[in-house]
Amino acid sequence: MTVWDGGLIDSSGSVRGIVRKVWRTMPVRSRRRTDSRAYVWQELDAAVAAKLSVVSVEERTVFAAGVAERLLQAHEALPAEDQSEFTLGLRPQLNAVWDGALGDQTAFQAIKQALGTYYLSEFCHNDGQNGPGDADEPAAAAVLYAAEAYMHGCVDFAVIVSGRAVEAVDELLNEDDGFTGDPNEVLADELRRQLRDLDLISTYSGELRSAQLGLTVDTTARLNETLRPLLSRAYDR
Repeated sequence: MTVWDGGLIDSSGSVRGIVRKVWRTMPVRSRRRTDSRAYVWQELDAAVAAKLSVVSVEERTVFAAGVAERLLQAHEALPAEDQSEFTLGLRPQLNAVWDGALGDQTAFQAIKQALGTYYLSEFCHNDGQNGPGDADEPAAAAVLYAAEAYMHGCVDFAVIVSGRAVEAVDELLNEDDGFTGDPNEVLADELRRQLRDLDLISTYSGELRSAQLGLTVDTTARLNETLRPLLSRAYDR
């Protein structure tokens, strides 16, 4: 079992099990309802994981980049005192993931080097809470796992990115003392968004199918101008 700054990658290869490790640690507030609505987000979680397991490697990578982009943009919009220098420093890496996911083969070197730098840094450790937690910030973790999704194509990495987005939503809910709605429904909304993103990405499946082998410069540029902004929007409705 490999430890990534507090995030576990289960060597058993279980897809949903990885995300469950994250969600079992969620505050009770997110699981406080006892009626059937409390489990809607869990059903949607299973739907996202199932869909990620059957789409192409290329579609999974674009999905991971899109979710990571929304998280990173939200972090970049925070007041300066609430921002993490480590997280902000991952912007070039995420841009490279986007380029690679949309067919620019030259992005491989930048992604590889960025991950290598992370692995060799103090931020990648097995010290748990005794070590730096910078890479466990939701946006930072999502970018790192999106890069892994590009490099290795594993379902697990895309599922982890999905889970980090849900965790980020839960953290915001627990920081908002004035929130009076149903937190389970807010978590469900994030997962519904992810399902809509997967549906949107599927409409580009014909072009994305060859992204790993490299697309023309014009095709990559067009996808950056069309698909990337749609997946990057904070709200898609």
